[in-house]
Formats: sequence, structure tokens, C-alpha cells
Amino acid sequence: MQMNTLENKVAIVTGASRGIGKAISEQLGQAGAKTVCVSRSHSDVEKVANNINESGATAIALACDISNGADFSVLAKKVIEQFGAIDILVNNAGITKDNLILRMSEDDWDMVINTNLKGAFNGTKAVTRHMMKQRSGRILNISSVVGLIGNAGQANYAASKAGLIGLTKATAKELASRGITVNCVAPGYIETDMTNQLSDKVKETLVAQIPLGRIGNAMDIAATVCFLASEEAGYITGQTFTVDGGMAM
Repeated sequence: MQMNTLENKVAIVTGASRGIGKAISEQLGQAGAKTVCVSRSHSDVEKVANNINESGATAIALACDISNGADFSVLAKKVIEQFGAIDILVNNAGITKDNLILRMSEDDWDMVINTNLKGAFNGTKAVTRHMMKQRSGRILNISSVVGLIGNAGQANYAASKAGLIGLTKATAKELASRGITVNCVAPGYIETDMTNQLSDKVKETLVAQIPLGRIGNAMDIAATVCFLASEEAGYITGQTFTVDGGMAM
């Protein structure tokens, strides 16, 4: 993809302090976007923004509890005050609280749904009015292959990620007439801090399920997000792109 195709666009990325969110923020910056890196912890996300600025791109760090709608609205207002626009929203922040359903506490269910699904609802709602006014925008929801095929011990996570696919389709239909596209990216197994903790034996079992025979990396996801955020993807909306090495096919 031609670089700098997002010149002067303003992008918000949640869960930007590490892993997939960090890679997406860096790639958007390289493509010319002014990137707002968001996380609960300002210090965590500040390092990412500083690295992007050092590379010659523009980024700022903002802290936000995305499960709180009022917090997200304040964040959106700050971004508009500073940059005058919001062109791209990437709802990436996500957590896991794994357990078999018999042992899963209500708190663990609520926490995962509130961050992964309600957080994306809050973000979408916070930017929609502004995007409607400018009659353009790109909203990207980061789901998971687990939202498509399920996974034992992850009922809360799978439900939240499947919910994102439904949220994507509904909002894509609502916002299409205003020139706003809404799409979903469903990563498979990706090399992150989370997967690095797995034993070699577990990793071998995972790789055996992936037709391409390897675990993906965060840049695979970031590249897909950058394409969907670009002008070239203007005729794509309401879709879910699995970036999973063929795992869910």
C-alpha cells in the first residue's frame, strides 16, 4: 500500500499501549495520520506517542476509561479541540478474564463485556455526531477469531467479540448514508505479550490449527486496519476481515 495515504487524517486508537494497539498506532502514524493513543494509564501510552513523534509523525497520549461513556465523550471533545477533526476511530482495547462458565463470576463477565463491547459502543457514540457533520469517517472494531468460532473457557470474551461483529453491521447500516464506513477486523493468534507467555507445547498445538503454519504478528493486523482506514477502502462497509492465517475458514 502506498504510504502517507492518511496524510492529515486524525485517528483515535484505544488500547494503544502495547501489542496490536501499539502496532496500529505506529502504522497509522507512518501513513501520515495524527494519532491519538488511548489507554487507561497515561504513562504507558505516553511512551508509544513519544516513539511515534520521534519517528517524525504526530501523536498525543490521552488516558480514558473507555467503559465510561462520559469519559469517552470528554476524550472526543479534547481531540476535536486540538486537531479540529476525528476521521478514524479504532476500537481496539480489550481484556480477558478466562474461566469455564460454571466458575465464571458475574464480575468477570461484566468487566470483559464493559471493556470490549460497551467500550466500542461508547467510542462509536462519542465520534458519530462529529463524523456525521463532516460526512466522512472510518470506524474499525477489533474483534477476534474467537468471536467467530468460540473458545472453551472464554465465554465472556467470545460473547464480547461476537457482539462487536453485530455492532459493526448495525452501525454500518445506520451511518452509511453519511459517508461513514464501519468494519471489523478479527485477528487469529498473534504474537503479543499474552501469547508469549504460552508454553512451547501450547504454541505447537495452536500452530497446528493454522493452515499458514505460523502465529501472526501485530503488523499483519495494523496493515489491514490502515487499508480499511484509507480512501481506497471507501466502498467497503459492514464487513468482518479475518486475519488469522486461514484458521477460521
